[in-house]
Amino acid sequence: MDVLTVLPSNFGYVIFIYLYSWIMLMYLGINVGSARKKYGVKYPTMYSDKENMFNCIQRAHQNTLEVYPQWLVFQTIAALVYPLSASVLGAIWVTSRLSYAWGYYTGDPAKRMNGAYGYIGYFGVIILSICTALQLLGCY
Repeated sequence: MDVLTVLPSNFGYVIFIYLYSWIMLMYLGINVGSARKKYGVKYPTMYSDKENMFNCIQRAHQNTLEVYPQWLVFQTIAALVYPLSASVLGAIWVTSRLSYAWGYYTGDPAKRMNGAYGYIGYFGVIILSICTALQLLGCY
């Protein structure tokens, strides 16, 4: 069976969102690596007792990694039935993680909330995943 005949025709947009998310993660990871050099935080130390700015940069990346696996699962489930909607919601979520990080990078952790709009994308794909499950169960 050819995967191109099984996936929805607009699933290509979803793949581009996965690539966008990979670029975002690499960007955040590179920033942590640069901050390690700048602030002298050696591996395997996760947080600095002296450099709060490093902690903010590292935390922006770490928090994104903490939620990323769940987002991937819900993004994929939603995209199997609603590829365009899932792509838009995914783009919102990925972009919000950049806003979240840039807010954190100011050194004021409260500014990470600049990325709070990402909940639209995150909860959106969760809702679409629930809709997909209900359809599979014949509930509607």
